[in-house]
Amino acid sequence: MAMDTPSFIYDTLQKEILNLTIKPGGNLVEAEICERFSASRTPVRTAFQRLSDAGLLNIIPYKGAFAPLLDFDYIKQMIYLRIAVESKVIKDCIALYDPFLMEKIRYGLRCQRVLLDSEFTPETFYTMDGGLHRLWFEATGKALLWQTIQDFQVQYTRFRMLDIVAVHNFSEIVNEHEELFTILMEKNSNAVESFIEKHLMGGITRLGNRISTEFADYFEHDGV
Repeated sequence: MAMDTPSFIYDTLQKEILNLTIKPGGNLVEAEICERFSASRTPVRTAFQRLSDAGLLNIIPYKGAFAPLLDFDYIKQMIYLRIAVESKVIKDCIALYDPFLMEKIRYGLRCQRVLLDSEFTPETFYTMDGGLHRLWFEATGKALLWQTIQDFQVQYTRFRMLDIVAVHNFSEIVNEHEELFTILMEKNSNAVESFIEKHLMGGITRLGNRISTEFADYFEHDGV
């Protein structure tokens, strides 16, 4: 794909906004983007509009285009939604108890351990993490629900990347995945909701007061 096409520009900037290479509040100067991609203004503006439609760019007339600040209240509500939905999905998994699914999860956990012993990027870890969670949605016939959650959690995705990039506590996340696997193997439905709440609230716990101090400029002022 040519570098100067709207799709290539969109895909590149989308990844950079999601993985925080372009930080929340960061200014995307049209002329600089044109020069970077050797593109005219038309494909850049098309890419900018697509990013805006996806909630990844705020275009302010006469001021410029900016990566949106993080809305902490929205993020907390997305976590609340994930806790409610994913707890139910995992309980459905336990009721289903598919041995092939258990093997897929076991393999996914082994891959995560191998990854931790190698050179990897935060994006690779994030993708692998999401792939593991997607397994129980697909196994219970909830793939559409998983995709719907992904479509509405741009803010949460960027918050997760902040956790991953800033804290680098990958082992804790993998340890928790292994704890969840034990819950699944033991068919311990009673432990699911409290575990999922701990797991999905982990980013807030790990970042702690850095949200309101070191990374305060990443958030809307009335959101933290």
